[in-house]
Amino acid sequence: MPSGKRARQQRQAAATTAPPPVRSKGAGRARSRQASPRALAIAGGVALLAVIAIVLGVVLSSGGSSGSGTVTKSDLNGLPATGSATWNGAMQGAPAANALFKGIPQYGLVLGNTKAPVEMEMFIDVQCPICRNYEVSYLPTVVRQYIRPGKVQLHLQPWAFIGSQSFTGRLGVIGAAAQNKGFEYAKILYDNQGQEESGWLNGQEMAQIGASVNGLDMQRWQTDTNSSAAKSVADSVDALAKKEGVVGTPTILVGCANGKLQDITAAGVAPTLQDTQQALDAAASTCTK
Repeated sequence: MPSGKRARQQRQAAATTAPPPVRSKGAGRARSRQASPRALAIAGGVALLAVIAIVLGVVLSSGGSSGSGTVTKSDLNGLPATGSATWNGAMQGAPAANALFKGIPQYGLVLGNTKAPVEMEMFIDVQCPICRNYEVSYLPTVVRQYIRPGKVQLHLQPWAFIGSQSFTGRLGVIGAAAQNKGFEYAKILYDNQGQEESGWLNGQEMAQIGASVNGLDMQRWQTDTNSSAAKSVADSVDALAKKEGVVGTPTILVGCANGKLQDITAAGVAPTLQDTQQALDAAASTCTK
């Protein structure tokens, strides 16, 4: 796994090139973000000190793996009480994002028919530009071809490792998911993603994203985003990422529902749309028998 500096360079390069081939790398919680023995041997003592400093800075600034809610009531000032894709301050891409998921059942962080034979699990970081490319360029086709027809159920796992705004930003997704609108929220967020750790994903930005989701009760969203329940969900995602051996984003797992899922990412390269379609088609031929 590349050093923190190398990984950040890869992610920044991905933001300006298409399609971005390499996943954002990380290891989730602070404990597992420590440099590997191989990395230490390559980087040496100076690099080790730099990695430790970066890790400590992320942990201290985020207040822990789940972070703390940063959306205040004042962040809702000037916003509609109920989200709308067409209000004057709606975020770019909001109408299309809402239309993409309209009519598809959502159950928290699960999209689609929960009885669908094929399950797709997607680990993302809200600041990851490679995740943005997957969400914006590939996911709409997956939704239309597989999820809307009831062939596949999608489980969203908002992971975090890039920095403090990853930890707090994912709580906005989880807060929207409490109203079964997490997928719209995530899509609008990615459509308007800023440079990682630049301060773009503050409480006001998170709230404006929420206000662009049709039907989202903003006061309830603010409460849910800051709640212990949201942090518990985030902790569960971290635990699952550790269990599945996730080391970067996006990580896409595919298989039969309630069965063993296979990581379709190869050698650290983010899956393409074709990779995803082939994996889903292969699973469908097995899981429906």
